[in-house]
Amino acid sequence: MNSGVALGPQLSPTSPVAVDPIVEDDGTRRFELNARCSLTQHTARVFIATIATSTFGVAAFFTWQGYWPVLPFAGLEIALLIWAVRASMRAGSERQIIIVSPDSVSVQHYSARGERHAVFPRHWVKVKLHAPLAAQHPSRLTLESHGRACEVGRFLTEDERRSLAVRLKQLVGNVNESPALQGNLDRGADLRASRE
Repeated sequence: MNSGVALGPQLSPTSPVAVDPIVEDDGTRRFELNARCSLTQHTARVFIATIATSTFGVAAFFTWQGYWPVLPFAGLEIALLIWAVRASMRAGSERQIIIVSPDSVSVQHYSARGERHAVFPRHWVKVKLHAPLAAQHPSRLTLESHGRACEVGRFLTEDERRSLAVRLKQLVGNVNESPALQGNLDRGADLRASRE
């Protein structure tokens, strides 16, 4: 789950600019977006055990010297560390699947809070990349149609979000315009060939 965007047949997390969808047998395009999470369950346990061992070792030394109030604060510190690592792991399990078919654009969002699904008619959906409200804040990529909006790629980097916006705009087109999905596939192949 380390890559932020599924990059077609060649899964390469080092080139986030080339956002290519996975092409299904029926011609639909599918983007699989995964939050970046560098910790696995095993490495999280090792990390917490390492920090806890050193913290409790220092706390035990000071407790032996008569400074017993250090021990409860060490326990509180480790409890907060465990909470923070769990929250990070939960956020890292977030993922989205965007499916562009000839008739619709659907977004499936999976997180620790549950699943959400949104379906938009492809002919009327708008892909918007909203500028950040303040400096150092991320932009927002939304799919909008008939007064409804769905944010996608919230956990992606800026470059990945921009690349996804460009690719989605190519597949979806403008409002009242639905480009053929086959033509977009060929255009993407031409772009990849020109990069090589």
